[in-house]
Amino acid sequence: MMRAVEFRMPQVLLQGPGSLALMGKEVKRLGKKKPLLVTDEIMEKAGYADQVKAILVEAGCEVAVYNGVGGEPGDKHVEAGLAEYKKNDCDFLVALGGGSPIDTAKAIGILETNGGKITDYMGADKVAKPIPPLVCIATTSGTGSEVTKFTIIADTAKDVKMLIASPFIIPTVAVADPALTLSVPPSVTAATGLDAFCHAIEAFVTKKEQPMCDVLALNAVRLVSENLRKAWCNGDDLEARANMMLASTQAGMAFNNASVTLIHGMSRPIGAVFHVPHGISNAVLLPVWAEYTYIAKPEKFARVAEAMGELVAGLPVLEAAHKAVDAIVKLCRDVEIPPIRELIKDKEEFEKRLEKMAHDAVASGSPGNNPRFVTEARIVELYKKAY
Repeated sequence: MMRAVEFRMPQVLLQGPGSLALMGKEVKRLGKKKPLLVTDEIMEKAGYADQVKAILVEAGCEVAVYNGVGGEPGDKHVEAGLAEYKKNDCDFLVALGGGSPIDTAKAIGILETNGGKITDYMGADKVAKPIPPLVCIATTSGTGSEVTKFTIIADTAKDVKMLIASPFIIPTVAVADPALTLSVPPSVTAATGLDAFCHAIEAFVTKKEQPMCDVLALNAVRLVSENLRKAWCNGDDLEARANMMLASTQAGMAFNNASVTLIHGMSRPIGAVFHVPHGISNAVLLPVWAEYTYIAKPEKFARVAEAMGELVAGLPVLEAAHKAVDAIVKLCRDVEIPPIRELIKDKEEFEKRLEKMAHDAVASGSPGNNPRFVTEARIVELYKKAY
């Protein structure tokens, strides 16, 4: 690689079983006292919100809570959360949950210090000022949002999922404690696990590839391949959960610096238009993307195949590369990822939206990182194939 690159991550990463208990010490170091805990009702019912609040109180904090994040985060969630932040005179943010609460907290932080509307910040590097300190506690092994400079927020007026990117929104402290994922149901385990896999493989083959990210991405591919089925079959398997959480964190750090490709470009419009959760919308596109893309970087796909446990020694590079495609199809089948038609049953409505979705996919910028060139017309074909 003959170019300069940068590598960014949170100031502090607390990783592994029991790491949540270490959060209080890091909160004290922030020197802040009034957090807004951004979460959802699922986390409250599971008792995780109370657990986090107790740690914050013990650290000397007066905690306010916004639990209104439901499903995929939108601009209305951000506005409601910001109102709670201001009403309670908060001075930092704590996010607890999957990607939705974490992305919402990042967006609240943007508006708190930068003003305006969240739609003003769609794209890269439009955030001019640092957000308040942000502590992110992941409860799924998938999005990697706890370690990234990205947030995805729906513009509800335009049915567009906005990708917002800025180094200023990288969390100050990230907590990746797999004990918080033990209650995640199989379907969510599968979707979020394959979301992490997409982050890893896209970061590995992207045009923005870099050596540090390659190491993290390829190990994340290996960890997901070895552990997702186990975690999906038995959610109480803490070793499998810990390995999946590690994979998610490594994949998050990889795509935070090397970006994503066509899968994410195509998945965001599915979520925006048809309200399909982000993880599953990535997962349903993964096999079609792999079949389309592997020929453009066969050497790297051959390494993916090897990381997934395929025997590739002595095979011609294209044949070895296609072993990765076969392994991906099998992994998705084993954890029962459905085709798009089972998620969006109205085929006529789906096809009516294809041109807009293809346009929005290209406009997001992610398809431009794909190693195989793609047009809007080809994206329409790939959507149809995935259906």
